[in-house]
Parts: sequence; C-alpha cells; structure tokens
Amino acid sequence: MPLNPQQIVEYLRTEAGRPLKTKELARALGVSPGDYAEFRTLLQRMEDEGLLYRVRRQRYAAPTRINLVVGRFRSIRSGAGFVEPDEGGDDIFIPPNAIESAVDGDKVIARIERRRRGERVEGTIIRVLERSRERVVGVFHPAGPADRPELFGFVVPNDKKLSRDVYVAAGSTRDAKPGDIVVVSITDWGSSYRGPAGVVEEVIGPVDAPGNDVLAIIHGHELPIDFPDDVLAEAKAIRDRGIRPEDLEGRTDLRDRLVFTIDPADARDHDDALSILALEDGTLEVGVHIADVSFYVRPGSPIDAEALNRGTSVYLVDRVIPMLPHELSSDLCSLLPDVDRLAMSLLLRIDPDGSVRSHRLVRSVIRSRHKLSYDEAQEVLDGVRTIDPETDLALRRLHTLSLTLRTAREARGSIDFDLPEARVVLEESGEPADIQRVLRLESHRLIEDYMLLANETIARDAARRKLPIPYRIHEPPDTARIEQLREFVGGFGLRLQGRGSPTPKQLQKLIEQVKGRPEEKLLSTVVLRSMRQARYSEENHGHFGLAAPYYTHFTSPIRRYPDLLLHRICASRFLGDDAGVLTAEQIEPIAKLSSERERIAEAAERDSIELKKVQYMERHLGDDFEGTISDVRAFGFFVLLDEVFVDGLVHVGSMADDYYAFHEDAYALIGQNTGRTFRLGDRVRVQVASVDRTARRIDFVVLEREGAPVGESTRRAGSTRGGATRPRSGPRRQGHGAGRKGGGGRRGPGGTGGRPKGGRGRRK
Repeated sequence: MPLNPQQIVEYLRTEAGRPLKTKELARALGVSPGDYAEFRTLLQRMEDEGLLYRVRRQRYAAPTRINLVVGRFRSIRSGAGFVEPDEGGDDIFIPPNAIESAVDGDKVIARIERRRRGERVEGTIIRVLERSRERVVGVFHPAGPADRPELFGFVVPNDKKLSRDVYVAAGSTRDAKPGDIVVVSITDWGSSYRGPAGVVEEVIGPVDAPGNDVLAIIHGHELPIDFPDDVLAEAKAIRDRGIRPEDLEGRTDLRDRLVFTIDPADARDHDDALSILALEDGTLEVGVHIADVSFYVRPGSPIDAEALNRGTSVYLVDRVIPMLPHELSSDLCSLLPDVDRLAMSLLLRIDPDGSVRSHRLVRSVIRSRHKLSYDEAQEVLDGVRTIDPETDLALRRLHTLSLTLRTAREARGSIDFDLPEARVVLEESGEPADIQRVLRLESHRLIEDYMLLANETIARDAARRKLPIPYRIHEPPDTARIEQLREFVGGFGLRLQGRGSPTPKQLQKLIEQVKGRPEEKLLSTVVLRSMRQARYSEENHGHFGLAAPYYTHFTSPIRRYPDLLLHRICASRFLGDDAGVLTAEQIEPIAKLSSERERIAEAAERDSIELKKVQYMERHLGDDFEGTISDVRAFGFFVLLDEVFVDGLVHVGSMADDYYAFHEDAYALIGQNTGRTFRLGDRVRVQVASVDRTARRIDFVVLEREGAPVGESTRRAGSTRGGATRPRSGPRRQGHGAGRKGGGGRRGPGGTGGRPKGGRGRRK
C-alpha cells in the first residue's frame, strides 16, 4: 500500500471538507479493495499515535482541523501545566481542573478552549496517548494498624509533580512497612475524579536508611543502573584490546603538541582537550580535541543500543550513572594524561580578532600532557600558579582569544544569564556537610567559549553541505510570555524594542539597561522564564539564546548520545567512514528520544540536589536567614537564602496579617487590605519553619521585610487562610488522593552553557 501517514493527515487537513468515515477516506485516497484491511489497521495505529482523531459516528479528522493539539504535558508547581505541541508553536496552558489523569511527561491530546491575541492559549486534556512512566516511587502508608497487613494502603509519591496518592489494594503491598520507600507498578491511572491504583513491585526500605534517598530518585526516574552482561563483555573486550598499530593508520599524529584538559577536579570522563599554536602568518591554530568514541562504539552494537536508551550520563550528588561503561567512559575513551588516545580534532585557524579563517576536521591520535582542574587553570590565569612556561603561555593565549570570541558572540546578541549553581559537599555517611554556590570562573568561560565555537563550526559546515545531523535548537520565546514580559518591564520604565517576537539582541539590550541596578537579577529571571527549552531536532531552527543560525552538540560523545551520533555522521561524510550515514527521517526519533532522556537526567540531578538541601536544612529548624524572593506563585513565594544556596516556600497560609492575591503579570503577591507586596526579587528575612524529606520541601515563615514584621513571625506554615493548602506529609485519601501542589519550575533555554556535567556545567 503506497499511502503513508503524512499523506493521509495532509488530505484530511487540507482537502477533506469534513471528518470522513474509513470507507469514505479509502475511496477518496484511491485505496484498492485488496489494501482496505491494511488501510484500516493503519488508521487505527495513527489514531493511537495521535496523528488522527476519531469523532462522532466513527469519522476521522486531522487534530488541527478540530482545534486539537498533540504534545507532551509538563506540570508546574501550581498544579497546572503546559502542553508542548509536537508540531511546534506556542505552549497550551492547562489549568489544574483540566488535566484529567495526565502526569508530567505524558503524550496527550489537548483541546484548545481559548485563544486570544496577546494572551496565552488555554486548553483541556481530553486523552492520554502515551504514559511517560509505568512505575511510581514513594512512601507507603497503610490504611490501618501495622499489625493488619491485610488492609489496603496508599503510596505518597516522592515526585512532587505527581499530585495524587496511589491506592494499593490488600494483598498487593509486598509486606511493606509504614514509612518504607516502595516502587509501585501502576495498573490504573484513574481519572479526574478517581486517583491511580497499583501494586508494590519492590520495597527499597526505610525512608531514613542511608543511601535509600538517592536510590528512590534513581528508581523514580527509572534510570538504568547496571549495564547488561553483553554490554559489559563488549566494553571489556574493547578496553583490553586497547589501541593497536592499525588503529593509527590514516590518523593525524598530534602527540608532539601541547594538549591538556580542563575539567572539574573530580571528573573522570574527559571528553575534550585544547591546544594552541602561533603560526608564522600571525594567526593562531586552536585544536579542539574530542574523544573518538565513535571509533569504538559501532552502530547496532550492544553498547550502542544501551547508549541510545540511556541518552546521557546522569550526575547525581553522590554518584555518576554513565552513558557508557566505565571501561570506555573513564578509561579507553577518556583523554587521560600521558597516554595515547584516539580523537576527532577540529583544527581552527583564527585571526587575532576572533575570525575563523579556516578549519579542518581530522581523526587524530593525541597525548594529553596535563589534567587541569578549573581552579588550577584559574590560578595560572590569575598569575598565582605556574605549571611550566609553555603551558602557562598556552593558557594565557587561549584566554586572550576566548575573550575576543566572547565579545563577538555578545555583539550578535548571544544572551548569558550567568545562572548560579549549587554544589553539595557530602560527608562520608552521605549526609550533606555544606551547600555552596558554585563560582563561575574565567577558566569555565574559556572552555565554554571553545566548545561553543566547535559546535557552531560543525553545524555550519553540515548545513552548508546539506548534511542531515541532529541540531541543537532553541526556538524563539512563546508569544504570550513575551507580551507579559513587555508589560512587566514597562513598570520599571523600560521598553522591549520591536514588535512581536523580539530578537536575541533586543532581549540582550533590555538586560544591559539594568546592569548594576537593583532590579538586574529580577529582570534576568523574568526574561529567562519567557524562554523555551533547548532540544535536539533533525530540522535546523537556529539557537535563539546564542543568536546562532546553526548549532549542534559535538564536544561530549562520552556522555551525550547526539554527540556520538554526530561524530559518526562527520566521519561518514568528511572522513570516508560509511558507518554513520543517516537521513533526516532516521535522525528524528533519535533526536526526540535524546531530548526526553536529557530532561529525565536533569530532573534526577535536580531532585538529588534538592534532597540534600532538605536534609541540610533539617539541622537549621528555627534558624533565621536573609534571602531574596526567587519565585512567586498563587500559593506563596520561594526565597533563595544568602548564607547557603537553598530556597524554600513561604506559604500564603503562614502570612496572617492579610489575604494575599496573586498578580501573575507583576510576579507578586499583594495584600488585599494592606497593599503589602511580595514581588520577585524582593529582599526578606525568614525563619525555617518545617522540613519534609519525603516531599523534598522546605517551609519558611517571613520574619520581617524592610524592618516590619509580617503577620505572626513564629507561626508555622499550614494555615488554610487565603485559600492556601495545608502542607502534609501523610497520605491524601480523598478519591485515592487529593491534589498536592509542588515541583517543576518554569522552563528556560536548557541552561546557557556549552558543556554540561550534571551540575558542574550548563546545558545549551
């Protein structure tokens, strides 16, 4: 049967004047009687995938013709969420009462209910097409006494985006005890009026036992821990074989060059290294040397299949879950010092003004001379440390040129939000000893500048050659959020230039207007929230945040599958290796899967950090801290502390002096009687009121603002005044669980850096 799904959808979307029955559609498309059964099966499959929608009287329609959108649901802290359309365009806001049984990450069909110019689009979820998870991890609470195991119970999910408890019937508890962390297999996701149900699949153990906290996060995100036996056997065989003389044939020998890595002090997976040479014509040749993982991991191999499934390495606070087995990720592929390593080297000939005069990509063999930490490299740049004269000079040259590259990037409109990151210092027991704010050094920026340059260069070259690759795209901001931003900045006497969607340069100029002013951080935060999240795609749409027409990920093949895939493609087209030739259609599902796996990894990394923050604050119950309001919602506001890099919630129910209304456009809670305002960016003094490990939640109460007490300073969060919901740590049993708000902040461009290492770098 020659028809494909795209042809069927296109006919219903553009030519059919109404929804059609199966026979009517077959007749219109010229389907023969012999192909009719296969055609009917195809329509059913398309309906299951959301490509078609069946309306009354068994008629099929293209979703867009009947105001339906197919996409991924993303929940937010307020209990509402957004649907990100598969076909692009503005996100669809879904209020809490229109979510049905959907949970974060589900593929859904949403009906558009309201679309007004200048306002966000609102909708209702009408069907869940594909579940993002089959299991839920949480704390078990029996419905009766502990000595009555025959009674049913509830599991309170650890994931704050899952708002309802899971009902577990009698006989399905696996003898879980009160307070045990369990893994529940969901048998019924319920509906808008009935909560989910499931059976206990595994009992992890007591919630307060060492190590169970991070294990719960791993299970909750369904992260693979152990590699299959065939993958380990293949990795060991490759590692034991090592580098053979025949592996060097055809490679450019760069072992005599000064090459070094700069990474976090505890890094083991060294993807990239740098070199720099001053040429006789006054130009500089910068070498960006990337581990040649594609030489070892061949398409279709057990290692490749497992790497595709994992998508990325995951960097939790106490461990790394690598994309590749350790035999490769931290041994044979890692660019360790004083050993030969195979690499893909991008050699860039650059003028002193930062212009790339030429470049060439070669398969090479290198020998790194130094493994530098960011701190060590920074000390050399600061002139307080010396490694050796040649290395010191190379670092200074790289730094000088990186400043020029950065200036050129900023001149075209690249936006750098300079987002702070948290570093958790652990004791041997796994308990947090300190929560520190990571300082972004010039050595970090130096590496970022060259990784960005390499990624852009490869993407531009591929586009010029019309070579299908996985692009890293960052689309322009959502229209409704930009209009909200315009209104917000107007309150500060500022103006966002242009009409409609602004250019990166216009947003950059807006941020520059408040440089050094008190509202600088506030405005940067609001601009960030107007952004979409970066993702992978077989189609190039440019990278808005970088103001780059072409961008990809090339520099981290040890820990990101799209980079590994790109290396294969480059080798096939540029270097004569036919192993990696792919079409855009073949790249599309890999790009989607990689984007999803990246989001899961980010969520797990974030959860592990939040968990340790909560544990750290347990010892500070009742203590006072200064901080800044970092987020405002209808149910309260979050405060980021100065002394430790931790934020917590001031619930509206804890403020007894007034009823507070949420003004979304102003990012503020405003007292209805007093007019007292708590706005994003305001300075406040708070007290730690309560901490909940299970919910990974920290509650503050406001002590004072500008010297004035707010309500009862010693009152604990939990009042229901002002429509607030009382924080609870036990099960919520109404209809298998009442709603719980929390989790999931706004989406930015996926970070604004060039080299992520799970909280040790930033994703662009």
